[in-house]
Amino acid sequence: MAVQINPSILSADFARLAEEAGAVGGPGGADWLHVDVMDNHFVPNLTLGVPVVESLARATDIPLDCHLMIEDPDRWAPRFVEAGAGSVTFHAEAAAAPVRLAREIRAKGARASMALKPATPIEPYEDLLPELDMVLIMTVEPGFGGQAFLDIMLPKIRRTRELIGKHGLDLWLQIDGGVADETIERCAEAGADVFVAGSAVYGAQDPAAAVRGLRAKAEQTIATAGRACAH
Repeated sequence: MAVQINPSILSADFARLAEEAGAVGGPGGADWLHVDVMDNHFVPNLTLGVPVVESLARATDIPLDCHLMIEDPDRWAPRFVEAGAGSVTFHAEAAAAPVRLAREIRAKGARASMALKPATPIEPYEDLLPELDMVLIMTVEPGFGGQAFLDIMLPKIRRTRELIGKHGLDLWLQIDGGVADETIERCAEAGADVFVAGSAVYGAQDPAAAVRGLRAKAEQTIATAGRACAH
């Protein structure tokens, strides 16, 4: 499985989003840009919405991975696909009809992903996995960037990878929260292959180099663990 690094623009300069997107591009750079959408209801923070996603999609060739930390994703998720998102993640805790929503996202041409807060177990959603393209395990409480990684999420990452393997699914396993040089190896060993990194990338002097460094650490860990890493 291929390692992917998705820099989170939550940690970027919102006044210079087009430039910040360009700063993580190039060979070995970002696979996706992770766009955190928060409504100050589902999580205690307010960020950006559909118009900014539309503008960002026009400003960069890097595909957009929109993480909707909002109430009523059943209503709003399709609009983010229409705005230019290539992947849209809704929260299991917020979606009223997750199967229908995942199918609608896919029908509109984007990848469908489901996120779980730290306290939400993966097991009740086992039967839903074939409807998805990616599962996001939150490794911090959603709402703010810069939080410390929660080590207690590592067993949950492992269980999710086991369920993916059990059903023979080509399903990406993303983690978001506290991803940095000192944590990415543990997450890769546990089974993650898509990594959202905010301050570890945009807090670095050279964001593109930070992306390459994180990718190298994850790829080395996966190779050592004996899991296939495609390029």
